[in-house]
Amino acid sequence: MGNKENNIEKPGVKTLSIHHGKTFAEETGCVMPPIFSTSTFKHGNKDNFDYTRSGNPNFRILENILKLIEESKYCTVFGSGISAVTAISSTLKSGDKVLCESNLYGCTVRMFEKVFKKFGLEVLYTDFTNENNVKKISKLEPNLIWLESPTNPLLKVLDIKAICDEANKLEIPVVVDNTFSTALIQKPLDLGATLSLVSTTKFINGHSDALGGAVLTNNEEWNSKMLFSQKALGLQPSPFDSWLITRGVKTLPLRIEQQTKSAEFISEELGNHKIISKVIYPFNQEHPQFNLAKSQMKSGGSMITLKLNLNKEDTFKFCKSLKYFSLAESLGGVESLICHPATMTHASVDDKTKNLLGIDDALIRLSIGCEDTDDLISDILFALNKF
Repeated sequence: MGNKENNIEKPGVKTLSIHHGKTFAEETGCVMPPIFSTSTFKHGNKDNFDYTRSGNPNFRILENILKLIEESKYCTVFGSGISAVTAISSTLKSGDKVLCESNLYGCTVRMFEKVFKKFGLEVLYTDFTNENNVKKISKLEPNLIWLESPTNPLLKVLDIKAICDEANKLEIPVVVDNTFSTALIQKPLDLGATLSLVSTTKFINGHSDALGGAVLTNNEEWNSKMLFSQKALGLQPSPFDSWLITRGVKTLPLRIEQQTKSAEFISEELGNHKIISKVIYPFNQEHPQFNLAKSQMKSGGSMITLKLNLNKEDTFKFCKSLKYFSLAESLGGVESLICHPATMTHASVDDKTKNLLGIDDALIRLSIGCEDTDDLISDILFALNKF
């Protein structure tokens, strides 16, 4: 016998990922919302849509799901992760100063260095794993702080709360790119961040077939800024991509669970291989921020970075000899990928900076997919044992 009343006060994340609420087509009884492939809307409709550049039912549906998962008040979706970066960066003005973690996604660095610097934006970089650099925030007085944790591709784990506590004293907004973790592993807003940015292209969608980005916040003023950027700069996603990502997010918790489980096992298995000089994984006890990662993250995620005892040519041979890992950009899909950051994701970063960071020709990044764990580890070991 069921209860007469539904006593579920707060559904679990698997339930929230599947039950997206309003479909904007309730009269049809459709379980999966349709694609609202329209550029414009008739004036006076009950939901006040006017033009897809400034809003579409598929945007609203996806935004609602992401808000629920992140437990945030506001969400704005964009055409890609870099569109979300652009939306935030465009709120700054000439003379403003952005203080960034030294290890950021290469395309974010390129955006700052090749685009916004031309308009008078000052960009500074610092190693935020150094506590002394956190204390320098008050001296530098930036207008915005930009973080990733874990970072791409070195998987440095930053003390988000400590940085945000220092920044919030001075009313400096903090952006955390949470693409590698998603809200299922860590919630930057709960740790004090102003904005949580995610490339929905990656884990959120999970099927490598759509581009998207999102910015989440509890700050009404910042939400207004994001909505303005979406409309005024034409940074909106397509209804179809939003629909695909809505479909993908339904399996996000299941995928993250499998991918993380495999990644943790694989990182342990590779620890003593003669061809590998270093395994970088947040929940590996050898990771320099292991204790912080365990306290800040629910799991170690599914990204693994390896430093090989190979030259550039042999590193590429290894990458291309894998059966279940495609050598490709991106990450977070059901399929496993391998990336050579120095020539791929961080190709636009100058050699001097890459050398300082440790992004060399022997560094590779694995995105663990949803294949059988035994097949993935066998694939990696077979390829390594050729050298």
